[in-house]
Amino acid sequence: MTAYPDPHLALVRPVVPRTRQGCEECLRLGTPWVHLRLCLTCGHVGCCDSSPMKHARGHAAAATHPIVSSLEPGEDWRWCYIDEAYV
Repeated sequence: MTAYPDPHLALVRPVVPRTRQGCEECLRLGTPWVHLRLCLTCGHVGCCDSSPMKHARGHAAAATHPIVSSLEPGEDWRWCYIDEAYV
């Protein structure tokens, strides 16, 4: 995994996950998720692209918050949805 400089990194802030129980939208809707992603602009917790609802990607597009990190144990990476790249 190679990270490249990304202009969207300027949107990254120190955040606290808004929930640790799961994907915010999936919890409300009662839908399943596979993995969790943390928005690094606002702390939104959404489900990954392998999940049926893809809420992290939806949040990134709707809120214009493109950078997420994994909330999975042992994973330490960031992804930019706009550039489709690790950052």
